[in-house]
Amino acid sequence: MPQLNTSTWFPIITMTIISLFCVYQMKMINHTMISITPQNNKNTTPKALFPWEKKWTKIYLPNSMFQLL
Repeated sequence: MPQLNTSTWFPIITMTIISLFCVYQMKMINHTMISITPQNNKNTTPKALFPWEKKWTKIYLPNSMFQLL
């Protein structure tokens, strides 16, 4: 029974991976990707409509937290 010649496996697998990478790159070159930086600045703070919206209000702990102290 003849032995299996594996000496050509490494170059074949390497060239296959390189070829698949090239094909993938050629397919992806036609697609537009989403821009990470926003085009306009939408993160502005809204103007306070009422006087109490300008104040900072203190948030108290719930009553159950005082039992732990």
